[in-house]
Amino acid sequence: MGKPTAEQIAQRAFDLQLLNDRQLRQVWADLGSRNVKVRGLVQLLVRREFMTNYQVERLLKGERSGFFYGAYKVLYLVGSGTFARVFRAVHRESGQIVAVKVLRTRFSENPTQYGQFLREGQVGQALRHPNIVPIYEVLSEGNRHFLVMEFIEGRNLREFVKIRQRLAPLEAVGLMIDIVEGLKYAFEHGLTHRDLKMNNVLVSSRGEAKLVDFGLASMDQLLSDEALADLPNVRTVDYAALERATGVRRDDTRSDIYFAGCIFYNMLTGFTPLSETRDRLQRLSKSRFTEVAPIQKVDPLLPSVATLVANKAMMLDPKRRYQSPSEMLHDLRAARKRIEEDPSLNTHGPIVATPVGGSTTVSNRRDTPVATAEHSVMVVESNVQGQDVLRSGFRKVGYRVLVTSDPARAIQRMRQDASTADCVLFNAQELGEAALSAFNQLGEDPKTNFVPAVLLLDEGQHSWGKRALTDDHRVVLPLPATMRRLRAVLASLIGRANSSEPPR
Repeated sequence: MGKPTAEQIAQRAFDLQLLNDRQLRQVWADLGSRNVKVRGLVQLLVRREFMTNYQVERLLKGERSGFFYGAYKVLYLVGSGTFARVFRAVHRESGQIVAVKVLRTRFSENPTQYGQFLREGQVGQALRHPNIVPIYEVLSEGNRHFLVMEFIEGRNLREFVKIRQRLAPLEAVGLMIDIVEGLKYAFEHGLTHRDLKMNNVLVSSRGEAKLVDFGLASMDQLLSDEALADLPNVRTVDYAALERATGVRRDDTRSDIYFAGCIFYNMLTGFTPLSETRDRLQRLSKSRFTEVAPIQKVDPLLPSVATLVANKAMMLDPKRRYQSPSEMLHDLRAARKRIEEDPSLNTHGPIVATPVGGSTTVSNRRDTPVATAEHSVMVVESNVQGQDVLRSGFRKVGYRVLVTSDPARAIQRMRQDASTADCVLFNAQELGEAALSAFNQLGEDPKTNFVPAVLLLDEGQHSWGKRALTDDHRVVLPLPATMRRLRAVLASLIGRANSSEPPR
């Protein structure tokens, strides 16, 4: 048989209920003929949002199943794990967007394995808390077993931190409060997580942390030791190792607290505290827990109100650890209040140290010049994505980066302590006149007029440059501009400033 025609592909989509009659008629009307290339049909289907790329790819491969789970139509694959795949899906009638977690085929025919999956789903279904992703339905269709959950717009915490490299203390504390709130609720309902890791924390588009996969770690108990050893980063093995090293029983909430501390450590430093290995015997070794590099050694500039919480959560002696999520939550809230009252605490050092088995080594990355490792830049930017781009771009070469969306707050902080930043960058793209005004205020005030500053002006704002108070160390940079160009300008301005004494 030859390759299917566009008409055959469209008919197949209709037969599988991926297209309805109205959509099918609309497709042929738009194309003007049924004698078209498959590529033209596919492009139209995706452009008109009648089908997704994921659906089209499966359709072209000749797949005839996996498009629907119960009343839910799969839109695309979100992620794959050891035991299940997660899809974004839509309810056929209501249009509700959900996440569908489908047990993998190799576990779906074993009653013990799929029974455990369904039971744990039912346990999670009983949990209703803002910081726990709710499970709406637990369903089986023949040998297909799946959970229907809320779909969280955002990404998991591992991806979030990977993009940002690490988080400012106040943001890390806020997310940690969300995580521990979820643990507290579950603990009060007699449940522990037992699979607490960065991948199982979702960060919504609103910046809220939500826990997922409560109890599903117990699926690991159904695998042989050989199978477990082949799985990457199995947190259940870590739990078993911790419990064996500390002599606590299974399902002790203090084990969840320890791994919550690991997450906090990772958010603050950008590094995982436990050495990573796929070797089961090494994962079970107590030395992985005793050789954790002290968080203060990784970054001495982190505020003690945050590091003390991480240290206590990660105490190897469970009696010295937080005894309940409520205790940890109390200290996290106190830390947040302290940092909010003193914004100077919301900072950390440059990423130059990599923990290695209890010690730290200085990074030798070629893109981290020593000349900038001691310098800091304050970024005044209201767009979250813009903040991420600038933060990442400057940190890449060793700058310490402070970020605020409020120009007035930036000026106030610099007036209080002009040494807070070696340079201030104002982006007027979304801040508008407020950025221009703050740039000029910084130059007019005798306490701050020696501080290097950059004003970024969008294409429609270039004329504002005439109203900006510029100098040798204060410049206007028209956009668009590359990150390399920005870094070069900052390095030049800071170099000029360092060659002369600031006023006393």
